[in-house]
Amino acid sequence: MSLGEHLTELRNRLMICALAVLVLAIVGWFLFPTVFEALQRPFRIASKAGMEADLNFQGVATGLSVRLQMSAYLGLLLAAPIIMLQAWLFIMPGLHKNERKYALGFFGAAIPLFFLGCAAGYWAVNQLVPVLLSFTPVTDGVQQLIKYDEYLALLVKTMLAFGIAFVMPVVLVLLNFLGILRGHSMLKAWRWVIFLCFAFTAMMVPTPEPFTLIGMSAAISSLFFAAVFISIWNDKRRDKKEAKAAQSLSPDQASRIDHVVEPIDAPSRIDEPENR
Repeated sequence: MSLGEHLTELRNRLMICALAVLVLAIVGWFLFPTVFEALQRPFRIASKAGMEADLNFQGVATGLSVRLQMSAYLGLLLAAPIIMLQAWLFIMPGLHKNERKYALGFFGAAIPLFFLGCAAGYWAVNQLVPVLLSFTPVTDGVQQLIKYDEYLALLVKTMLAFGIAFVMPVVLVLLNFLGILRGHSMLKAWRWVIFLCFAFTAMMVPTPEPFTLIGMSAAISSLFFAAVFISIWNDKRRDKKEAKAAQSLSPDQASRIDHVVEPIDAPSRIDEPENR
């Protein structure tokens, strides 16, 4: 394909993605009441604990703005598999057979892990909000009003952070299968990875009890060690394959000419008389 044909193909894929987001955003518009009730759960937990906090819609058009934002987020989230599929269909013709298997495995594992990370982010927000609200003094005349758009931004950022954290091990495996990063190199950094997992979880889910911290950190760390295990297995398989290829082509065999091409017989020369 020429450059113009590639750009035309890219434009068509992007239009399909935009259309999918638009259609599913309309679906998200009608799902807004259900989602709104689900997002109020952290504040119900805080209210049961005796903390006074109310969501506030400031401005006349804030309700419409929040509903449009929520619909766009839902449309983008629901359209994620379609966007991944269009990306796969765009790059697939330019890949070799083994590269197609790697890319297909990457997309097949990344999509469910991303949604699982988003679910973990939503659960983390349910734990995070009551802890943050507990710092507000509980006295007469003090009431905490929270802007709903700010709360929505916090929720989306947390869900994206956990979604990306759950997808990172898949990226490490992909780099290993492409020959960029070896499994033993990943394993050397296991102490830093565990520390970063605990720090990330402690920052995102600041619960007072340690079981949530240990459980979430162990879940993210286990994904990293699963990526290391798969990478080390792939390194051993690749090394054995390269060793067999090296043995089948030794230096002696590479330099020896097995078949010598016989030259074409030249026409016999007419014998000259010995004595002129």
